[in-house]
Amino acid sequence: MTNKRRNSTQQPSLPGLFAPIAKSRRLATPSEQALDVARVRIVAAIIIFALAYLVIAGRLADLTLMNDNNSDALLARPAGNDSVASRADIIDRNGTVLATSLPTISLCADARNILNADEAEQKLLNVLPDLDVKRLHDDLHGAKHCAIIKRHLTPKQYYAVNALGIAGLEFRPDERRIYPAGNITSHVIGFTDIDNNGLAGMEKELDARLEENQEPVTLALDLRLQTILHNELSATIDEFHALGAAGLVMDISTGEILAMVSLPDFDPQHPGDGDDEAMFNRDTLGVYEMGSTFKIFNTAMVLDSGVVRVSDQFDTVHPIEIGSQTIRDFEAEKRWLNVAEIFTHSSNIGSAHMAERIGGARQRAFLSRLGLTEKAPIELPEVGQPLVPAAKNWYDATTMTVSFGHGMAVSPVQLASAVATIVNDGVTVRPTLFLHADKSTNTEHIISPHTAAVMRGLMRLVVTRGTAKGADVEGYMMGGKTGTADKIAHGHYDPHARLSSFVGVFPLNAPRYLVFAMVDDPKGNAKTKGYATGGWVAAPAVSRVVSQIGPMLNVPPLEPSMEAIAEHQVLKPLGTEVLDGIQIDEGSNYASVESDSVQ
Repeated sequence: MTNKRRNSTQQPSLPGLFAPIAKSRRLATPSEQALDVARVRIVAAIIIFALAYLVIAGRLADLTLMNDNNSDALLARPAGNDSVASRADIIDRNGTVLATSLPTISLCADARNILNADEAEQKLLNVLPDLDVKRLHDDLHGAKHCAIIKRHLTPKQYYAVNALGIAGLEFRPDERRIYPAGNITSHVIGFTDIDNNGLAGMEKELDARLEENQEPVTLALDLRLQTILHNELSATIDEFHALGAAGLVMDISTGEILAMVSLPDFDPQHPGDGDDEAMFNRDTLGVYEMGSTFKIFNTAMVLDSGVVRVSDQFDTVHPIEIGSQTIRDFEAEKRWLNVAEIFTHSSNIGSAHMAERIGGARQRAFLSRLGLTEKAPIELPEVGQPLVPAAKNWYDATTMTVSFGHGMAVSPVQLASAVATIVNDGVTVRPTLFLHADKSTNTEHIISPHTAAVMRGLMRLVVTRGTAKGADVEGYMMGGKTGTADKIAHGHYDPHARLSSFVGVFPLNAPRYLVFAMVDDPKGNAKTKGYATGGWVAAPAVSRVVSQIGPMLNVPPLEPSMEAIAEHQVLKPLGTEVLDGIQIDEGSNYASVESDSVQ
């Protein structure tokens, strides 16, 4: 009992801080009382200092690990209290990033805090040799609070400058715009300046939106289709030694642009390296005389008017002399042709006679309703104004030449939208670069559904029997129209320089997609027997595009038996009499026609 009582009341006898103190013991003297208070205070002080040490040690360890192993984290949290608002991403319809922003660091200098400006200048040039020497000298010897020395330092550059240990240098948070797809989407996406201000394309069009709202902007583009179109147009340029090309893929039901390529193009990461040709968007800003693709509109107009029937015949034997101009066909027929044959053979003479029946006023009004006399309503800042003769200057010669695509100039996106309208049962199709953009409920028909059905039949004949046999894709029921327009040089048409194009639609029995290709000044070769018309150059390019994108768009090819049934349905609106009466010389090279249109 005695031992237990002694053990319960005694403390371990440790020298210094923890002397044994009995619960019932009273301090005998003031000196002992003061000593006890001092001990308590020392304990408290030691605890506080220990906690502070742990905090500081933890912070130092954090910084050390970050510097050694995590450069990305350091870049994301640069020195300074400033913050940079991130610019919103631009993505394609599948969520693939087309434009994004990455955090970076920029180097500034406060010259007032730099002890030795000359020494600092030399050290900086050693690690950043691309700096402008004079500007660096002025910045380091000036009086600016924060002179920007270099924007968007790489991690390696950041560490090299930081290791210099120069007082007065500051690192500020910054942001750099990145374009993962590079030049493939350059004309659509555009680019920004070094301060992330939009200067072209969607970057400029949506500048305020991208700055104010961090939600990504979703475009109708499909990068897969964009890449295929880009590759095929590039290959066509190489094959025919052309100056450039333009093309697009459109969803006919919505007007969504799934792909849009203009060549030559540029690197949006370094737009200053591109020349004027590379920076020019041929799809929306360029306007061109489109040649025989305009026969789609001319033929639809005369048929829908009721003045002309598809079986009506016109003189295509004799060239037309009007003023100082002569309208002729490259391969003139020695007989009169009906409307179907004029369209299939791409006769300029026949098209001119058809337009003459309607007259210039009605022709101009029809083209206006198709959206060909005003700027295309596309969401880009680079949109060209079509070149359209004034109504008072719309003479008989204008009526005739416009019928086959000379005398007025439009952009490729305008042409594509108008053709989509024709095959879409005549219901207006408006182009858009946005996914699921708001659509008008307007269901007004520019032409009747019956006329649209006839036009689809005629466009199928062009591919199976006419100038665009090279555009056919097995199982995809292609239809379309070729175009070859002589270019104007020094105020006159140059018969040795041309724009060769083809606009195709598939599947024609239930139109879903339109593909357009235009090649600037292609040169014929041995494979094409020296020809460089739309049928030889652009039609095969579209065929290659369709064969690749069809499966991606969930358009399964038709089996041969089903394709035959579908073709019968497409051609049926033309009537048995017309189909049986079409004379096609299988030995004739219709892919070579459309040159020497106007002289």
